[in-house]
Amino acid sequence: QVQLVESGGGLVQSGGSLRLSCAASGIIFSMYVMGWYRQAPGKQRELVALIRESGSTNYVDSVKGRFTISRDNAKNTVYLQMNSLKSEDTAAYYCNAVRVATSVVYWGQGTQVTVSS
Repeated sequence: QVQLVESGGGLVQSGGSLRLSCAASGIIFSMYVMGWYRQAPGKQRELVALIRESGSTNYVDSVKGRFTISRDNAKNTVYLQMNSLKSEDTAAYYCNAVRVATSVVYWGQGTQVTVSS
């Protein structure tokens, strides 16, 4: 059974920091592209950052220079370090795992991040 379990969300003041974690089980973690998505009320879910099996990363423009995605294959965990948070970062954040070779996709249940101005 595959599980992606996010943690680390919460309420933080503008300018503050949070670190999200996503612990994966039931998959060969190192073979998956891992991503963080977010969805604010009334908006579409958007890709925030992803990290490939190789360790290469991509970010949406709005978080470049503020967020850092990383992975620890020994712990089957992907992280999202979020600094200089803004009110527009408020959203539910979801962990995503993609096995490109087979097009298999898994999602976590989400964790809420609320940034107060």
